[in-house]
Amino acid sequence: MFNEFRKFETTLAGRPLVVETGKMAQLAGGSCLIRYGETEVLCTATMADKPREGVDFFPMSVDFEEKLYSVGKIPGSFQRREGKASEKATLCSRVIDRPVRPLFPKDMRNDVGIVATVMSVDPDCLPEITAMIGVSIALSISPIPWEGPISGVSVGLVEGKFVINPTAEEREKSEMAATVASTADLVAMIEAGANEVPNDVMYDAIMFAHAENQKIVEFIKGIQAEIGKEKVSFPSNDPAPEMYEAIKEFAIEDVKAALDTDDKRIRDERLLPIYDAVHAKFDEVYPDDIAKIDDCLYKLQKYIVRRWLLDDGKRVDGRGINDMRPLDAQIDLLSRVHGSGMFTRGQTQVLTVTTLGTVGEAQALDGIDEEESKRYIHHYNFPSYSVGETKPSRGPGRREIGHGALAERALVPVIPSVEDFPYTIRLVSEVLSSNGSTSQASICGSTLSLMAAGVPIKAPVAGISCGLVTEGDRFMTMVDIQGLEDFFGDMDFKVAGTKEGITAIQMDLKVHGLTPAIIREALDKTYEARCKILDEVMLPCIAQPRAQLSKYAPKMLTTKIDPEKIGDVIGKQGKVIQKICAECNCKIDIEEDGSVFISSTDIDDANRALNMIETIVNDPEEGAIYKGVVTRLMSFGAFVEIAPGREGMVHISHLDVKRTEKVEDVVNVGDEIIVMVLPTDDQGRLNLSRRNALIAVEGLTPENEIDDTPRKPRRDFKGGRRDKKN
Repeated sequence: MFNEFRKFETTLAGRPLVVETGKMAQLAGGSCLIRYGETEVLCTATMADKPREGVDFFPMSVDFEEKLYSVGKIPGSFQRREGKASEKATLCSRVIDRPVRPLFPKDMRNDVGIVATVMSVDPDCLPEITAMIGVSIALSISPIPWEGPISGVSVGLVEGKFVINPTAEEREKSEMAATVASTADLVAMIEAGANEVPNDVMYDAIMFAHAENQKIVEFIKGIQAEIGKEKVSFPSNDPAPEMYEAIKEFAIEDVKAALDTDDKRIRDERLLPIYDAVHAKFDEVYPDDIAKIDDCLYKLQKYIVRRWLLDDGKRVDGRGINDMRPLDAQIDLLSRVHGSGMFTRGQTQVLTVTTLGTVGEAQALDGIDEEESKRYIHHYNFPSYSVGETKPSRGPGRREIGHGALAERALVPVIPSVEDFPYTIRLVSEVLSSNGSTSQASICGSTLSLMAAGVPIKAPVAGISCGLVTEGDRFMTMVDIQGLEDFFGDMDFKVAGTKEGITAIQMDLKVHGLTPAIIREALDKTYEARCKILDEVMLPCIAQPRAQLSKYAPKMLTTKIDPEKIGDVIGKQGKVIQKICAECNCKIDIEEDGSVFISSTDIDDANRALNMIETIVNDPEEGAIYKGVVTRLMSFGAFVEIAPGREGMVHISHLDVKRTEKVEDVVNVGDEIIVMVLPTDDQGRLNLSRRNALIAVEGLTPENEIDDTPRKPRRDFKGGRRDKKN
């Protein structure tokens, strides 16, 4: 039987937040249409009746679906329909997934599908924030086992003040954009980008957002109390306690010995015979639960690593709690690329390559937000060989898209403006070896690569991660976590920034949330670590961006023209600009405001193109000398093109230093000649002189004097114009 329609209302950051249930998607486990301002998102959550067979993880999917009708657009694809999720949609899915996932039972194996369909977008009300709250409501009122609710808000820093869910205009002026999700008492997720914001300011912003979240959590609890369904039970996938204890007693000392090394390869080799020995002993003892034997060994490794950390202050590779693995930085590893840098931290190694392109090569975006293109692009690749595995490459997954976006966000604040550096910039981070914190290594490698390429970044950026292990009220944080500490720990708190402040944060949790004390400690430890990385490793490798670009990078010139002259430069059907590009072997991009970007591998070619454009849009100065091409012959002179689309006339008396009887005696169509600009006639037309140019450039002596006074044209009997005879 369908549920009764219900409507719940509150306000968030001064704008109405309205939740409707019982009207749409009633066959889903839980659903609501949430309206924030004029942003409207349909959120649903559904769970499979039975657990999925043969999986050792919780199979949940979160899909943030961008519908272009929500912003009045028709998709630009051939089919004119939405296709694969955009990178922005994938990132929004991940932002929702991270605070939601830890609140599910860890031993549940039933598939859960969460879908947030964006149906209308108000630019002042972010759809991803609206969707996060809507998903929390859908899960809370559903019968799905979940320990929410959560709430999420965005916090900005506008003119020195924190602003919750800033409007589009406020976001343009904001020094930071942080998304913070919270449970009733803990911070569950942080994702931030900032313009070198100090630790204290970032901490205060997180706490400011956390306080606002509590109001929405209470609002959702009220909805749940009124219409929430009873949570269903599920078959636990945990191995029986006696099974785990038996395997623990049999293998604990061997597993300890296997884990006690700083080399991932040795560790994996040591564990293989232990797995074989455990299966040989216990497969017959637990014939119906053979698949759970590996779960027991995983739990045993987790138990050992956490006990070492909490009880002994010991890390598997022997480091101190605040020590980083061995670090190394190199540049110029590849010969013909525009810039390359490699950063190594222990067994994690990332090579980043910089490519510079024209402004016209910026990436066009077809999404629901207001950003239509971007000129700084960061891609991150994680091949299977980086972890010693084999599997075919199928393009970037959600994790790779997310890590690339994090590195991109970390470097955006230091990328020069298009006015200062008129290039499109693409970075590609290739993970060569992975044993934890590859995203932060890619940030360090990217800084090296940019400086090696000669990109004038405002300041070098480094990234580092901080881990966490908790037990009741006890907690311990550690810097630069490796793979095992990530797998078996409770947090991966990634922070990137310059010496001045934070540029990006991404926090992944396996527990319900963090206390203020943990957040404060993580921010302080990551600041000290990234300063050490910069001072001791990266800056000794390359202290500042190179003054010159690679000889293989395109050379770029810029100018600004009157927007009304854009048509003159482009020409009819693009003929003028095509001719300039062909003659000068260059690319030219013109924007609506009159900004012109010229790129070529040869700076001389770029300068020739610039001179042509300036000749087209500006009146040539009297006395200037040009090389032009004869385009037409008349009885009274020759027309010469000094730039594509810009012609002037050389009167027959100015064709040579001596008297000329016929134009054809001196020049023919297609000839290249030098000409000097004469004063314009009374109609403002361009007059040229080959005679004066020869005198000035080649030092020839004229055989006769002529009158250089601009001539007054008269109409001939056919209605055309011609000069009067002397």
